[in-house]
Order: sequence, then C-alpha cells, then structure tokens
Amino acid sequence: MTRSIFLDPLLPWPMIVGLFVIALISVILAGWKGLSGWGLRALTSLVILGSLMGPIYQEEIRTSLTDIVLLIEDASSSQSLSDRSEQMAVAIEDLSRAIASRDTIEIRRVRVADVDDDGGTQLMTALSEALAMESPSRIAGIIAVTDGRIHDIQQTPTLPAPMHVLLTGRQKDWDRRIIVKDAPSYAILGEPVTFTIRIESDGAVPVPDASVELHITVDRQETESRIIPVGEDIPLQFTLTHSGRNVIQFSIDDFFSELTNRNNSALVQVNGIRDRLRVLLVSGEPHQGGRAWRNLLKSDSLVDLVHFTILRPPEKQDGVLVNELSLIAFPTRELFLEKISDFDLIIFDRFKRRGILPAIYLENVAEYVRNGGAVLISAGPAFASADSIFRSPLSSILPAEPSARIIQQRFNPTITDIGERHPVTSNLPRRDSWGSWLRQVEVHHQTGNTLMTGVDQSPLLILDRVNDGRVALLTSDHAWLWSRGYEGGGPQLELLRRLAHWMMKEPELEEETLWAETSGQIMQIIRRTLKTDIGPVQIVSPSGETQTIELEAVEPGRFEATYEAPETGLYRLIEGDQRALIGLGPAAPREFEKTLSDGALLESIVSSVDGGLMRLEDGLPTVRFIREGRRAAGRGWIGLTPRDAYATDDVRQFPLLPAWLVLLVASSLIAIGWLREGRS
Repeated sequence: MTRSIFLDPLLPWPMIVGLFVIALISVILAGWKGLSGWGLRALTSLVILGSLMGPIYQEEIRTSLTDIVLLIEDASSSQSLSDRSEQMAVAIEDLSRAIASRDTIEIRRVRVADVDDDGGTQLMTALSEALAMESPSRIAGIIAVTDGRIHDIQQTPTLPAPMHVLLTGRQKDWDRRIIVKDAPSYAILGEPVTFTIRIESDGAVPVPDASVELHITVDRQETESRIIPVGEDIPLQFTLTHSGRNVIQFSIDDFFSELTNRNNSALVQVNGIRDRLRVLLVSGEPHQGGRAWRNLLKSDSLVDLVHFTILRPPEKQDGVLVNELSLIAFPTRELFLEKISDFDLIIFDRFKRRGILPAIYLENVAEYVRNGGAVLISAGPAFASADSIFRSPLSSILPAEPSARIIQQRFNPTITDIGERHPVTSNLPRRDSWGSWLRQVEVHHQTGNTLMTGVDQSPLLILDRVNDGRVALLTSDHAWLWSRGYEGGGPQLELLRRLAHWMMKEPELEEETLWAETSGQIMQIIRRTLKTDIGPVQIVSPSGETQTIELEAVEPGRFEATYEAPETGLYRLIEGDQRALIGLGPAAPREFEKTLSDGALLESIVSSVDGGLMRLEDGLPTVRFIREGRRAAGRGWIGLTPRDAYATDDVRQFPLLPAWLVLLVASSLIAIGWLREGRS
C-alpha cells in the first residue's frame, strides 16, 4: 500500500493566486489600521484558499508485476548453415537459465522462421508483433540470437529497453555464390536473350581463384560448361528453342570448406513466346470456308497472314489480256522455294493441282514438314478428283488417301475416343447441340490419329506427326456452316483456333506432355496423354533423392497429382518417355544471397539504446541487472533494466478539507473576528 497527498483545485490556479493576493492585501490593510481581528482574517483566508486547492489524501493498493525479456530466436534457413543452429541452441538455453534465476523476470521467446514468399528473415516484423503484445513499461531488455542477415530492417520499431544482438557463425567462414542479374521473364523464340552472371567469393577464402567453371543447362539440352572470371559481370546469350516455359540452370562446382552449396546454383524460368506467327493460306478458289479461315487468322494480332486465292486458273480463257487484269501474280518461286522456311504454318484450302505449283514446289513443302514445318489440308471436292493434291509429292506426308467418293449428306461431326483425350477436340463447348455439315470426302485412314468422324464413322479430322513436323487433314469444307449458325451452329472458331495452334506447336495443346504447376512448395503434376492408362511419375529432387507418385485420372487423357516438395531447386519429372524440369523457389533464395554472419545492419539500432553486439564464438556474455539510463553492455556482459512495474488493484481518496469542515471553521473564525473587532 502506498500513501500520498496531492492537490485537485476547484478553480484554475490563476484565480486561486488572484484570490490569495486579494486576501493578503486585505490582511495587511487590517493590520495597518490596527484592527484586532486581522489574525482571524488571515486564518479564515487560509482555510478558504486551502479548500479551493482541494488537498486529497490517497491510499493506493498495488501488485508488483514481473519484468519481461524478449528472447528472439532466428530459425531461418541461413541459421542451418555450419554449426549455427547448435550455437543458437546452447546460447538460448544458457541465457534462459541465467535470466530465470531472478524471480521478477519472465522470458518471452520469439521464433523467426522463413517467410513463404521468399521474404527472407523478417526479424523486425516479429519483434514489432511481440512488443505490441506487451506493455512497454514491463520490457527489461531484448536479446536477439541471429546471424545478422535480416531483410526487414525498415520495419524496426521503437525500442523501450536495451537490445542486444548475439551473432552466430564464425569469422573464418567463406562462401562462393552465383548471382543472376538482368534475367528476363520472357524471350522471343529464335532471338538471342542475354543474362548477366556474376560469381562472388565472400569471407576468408582459403585459395582465391581468378576464374571458375560455370555449368549451364538449358531445359532438356546437354549441359554446357564455360570458364568465367570471379567478381565480374559476365553477359551470356541463349536462344530459346520452344515456346512455353524454359528452365535454365546455372551452377558451379562445390568447393572445399565452403559454408554452403545452396547458392552454387541458380534457376531461371523464361517463358518462350513467338514474335509473330507466320501463316501462308492458299485458297484454291473463292468460297465461304475461305472467309472463315481468313477471319480466324486475321483476328489474332500475333499472326502475320499471307493469303492467296486463285481467282484465274490457267485453264480459264475469257479473252482478257493479262496486262489489263488487276490481279496479283502468284509468287510461287519466292514462297515455296526461297521463303518457305519463314512460315510456321501452311494451309491449303480446297486446293487442287492446276499446274500453278510444280511438283518440285510441292516436294519442297513435304521436305519443309519433315524438317519441322506444319501443313493443314482443308479438303473440298477437288481432293477426291484426279487433280487432288494427294496425287502429288505431298502424298508421302498425308495421313489418308481419298477414295474418289464425295458424300453429299447431312451429318453431325462426332468426337472419337482418342478425340476425347486430345486437347484439340476435348471439352469443346455445346457438344449436344452442334449443327450439321453437308459434305465430306471419303478417305482411307493410313497414319495419325482420327479425332472426329462424319458419315458412317468416316474420318473427318486426322492429325499426324511426320518426322519433326505436323500434318492435319480436314475432309470437309463445311466447317463454316457452324460460324453461320446453321442448325444452331457450333464451336467453329474454337476448333479451328486449337487446330492451328496445335499445328504451330503451342505447348498447351500438346497431346503427349508432362508438366507441373507450382504454388509455393506445392507442385500440381499434370500428365496429358492419348493413352487410357499411365505409370507412376518419378520425381528426382535437387539433392538427387528419387521417389514415385501415382497420378489419378481427372478427365479423359488428363492425369493429376499433388506433391509437396521438401526443398527448393530443380526437380526432374519422368514418366515413360516424357520428361519435365520444374524449378521451385526463386532464382536465388533470399536467405542464401549472402550467408556470412554480419551485424552491420543492426549495429546502429543496438547502439541507439546502449545495447551490445557480440559474437557467440567469443563466448556467451554474462547477464547483469543495471539501473535505467546506464550503459547496458560491456566487455563480456549484457545488461537488463528492472522496470519495477506494477498493477493498481484499488485506489481510495479522502479530502483533507471537506466542505462541512471548511464551512464550520471559516464561519467560526469570521464570527469570532467580528465579535472581537466589535468590542474594540
């Protein structure tokens, strides 16, 4: 219990002072005039002025509170290097024992772990949250056991007590790391893309090297090695070979006694995109389907379309002189001999042999396909005639042979079992309400996969691979009926778009592929195939450990499974003849950008509150208890400031001059003074 007296004035202090001056003058005048009651007047004034000042007697019942010491434990990834975790565990245990020996102190342990989004060590954020949970008047000190590599120094809170930093790690540590600079997130196929690589050595390097061997793996290609100097920015150029995600790994060999090899490799994932998709559309004659192809390809801003329609074939004799025609001559030699490799896709729409394209040109087209090009045949009635494009060198790459029969009959396109699993035709919208087509060329299927059928299950859409290239055959020229809404229409635009993009080898439409979608350390493994069943996927981790996982069918031709990866780095997925590379984590994890322990970032913060910054390898400092305002650290010791905090349980107050007493005393003094002066 504590007792105290304080004033609670009933009037502002200037008024009380004014009244005191008036009373003083009145008493002086009374004494100067010789009035016998001047003393009683003075006592009356003092009683009244004293009551106006409101003196109060207070009794306060308090409960003492313990002081709090925040003990921050840095459990981030960089603390797992070398023997830092053991250093920290021993220090935490000894400090806890030393502080707990004093009954008036409580320990609040704060554990700082890695942040999921590669935010690094958020020590100051954790300290701010811990301080917000406690009263500042109870904080006796803050002790952080860390390697000093924190990444939120700008979040440093106002410290109500001394802070001490005990550094793990050793001064003899050294490390070599890869730094990837200027890594683009996407690159244009066929054009060189530049990365800037730097190799740095930090700390007490035992044998400094002027150069090291850098190993480079671009996606599934063979590993390439180069000798690059240490400590210099080196530009490296690569050319991506396929669209979609390309994984590039840079690595150097592990070095003896190096602190860690986690930063000896870096992953960069670059999205390969095409600058412009170049398409050559050759229409054998004007018709409604030609407009559908043109509208589809022109609607895509990334497609450069060259469209030729044969309006005046050689056999047409109308008597008009050539120099009076405003038609453009067909540049056959330039397109089919000199620049054919510039195109990503060639479409023959209702084309037939009329002597415009000699056999050598069509043989060049067949060779273009074998070398990785793509040809799509949209067959009209001419495909079944003697002038069919099949009766040319292109027959060696076409997946079906026409039977010379043209079926003029209403039919509804039907997706086959393989078509249900193929990304070009799977999940097409409005499948129950497709409109009819009215014509189909009968063919005999030879190679490839039939995705759609027409009359009597006759092949309608066939896709095939020829060496490195692709061929598609659509045996009807009535797909345009869907775009006109005939009998309700159908997904003509979506079907032709998928077909064209499959021909141009877009990754999302590959029928045999293995890939994974990542979110943090969670990997969604996806296998697309035309098979009805697949084997387990083999997962090879960055450390070389192997495990298998079974995938479940989620829809025809698509199998999935979820895998939680135990570490960051490059993962290899294998299923049958399918391979995939998946990079988890950033190009260079923030925790391993700089791994040597260093207290430079925390030095100014610690010194501002008279704390200490020491290395644990020099020994664990002793704990002392010091008065507030004194220096809290010295050679081999750190100090905590007892705060003597308390909680008030009850407060009782009593006025020293209650109103009734003031009234009684003042009136009595006034009456006595009046009587005495009256007798005089």
